[in-house]
Amino acid sequence: MFLEILKSKIHRAKVTEANLNYIGSITIDRELIEAAGLYENEKVAIVNINNGNRIETYVIPGERNSGKIGINGAAAHLFSPGDLVIIMAYAHMTPEEAVTFKPRVVFPDSETNRLIDKKI
Repeated sequence: MFLEILKSKIHRAKVTEANLNYIGSITIDRELIEAAGLYENEKVAIVNINNGNRIETYVIPGERNSGKIGINGAAAHLFSPGDLVIIMAYAHMTPEEAVTFKPRVVFPDSETNRLIDKKI
């Protein structure tokens, strides 16, 4: 049996742009991607703290230290610049692995999206 366990989390980042004309995905500052242990094209769930919307998409790296959190494609109807979001990725693991596994959680400054704290 495999369980789906939280692997990575970026907690309370601010959306910097919503681009309806992009083909889809979320663009995330490369520094935050690396700190959270995310991968390019990895599936993520995004929760909008402001309005409760929740979507799944995939990660595209943005410019390092840009603070960019860009919601692309149709999801731009559900997220607006300034909204706070939680970005999460999950991994499949056995119950034995899950007992000792610790997710990578990062806490960016919610105004600039600069990394201020990381818990591994």
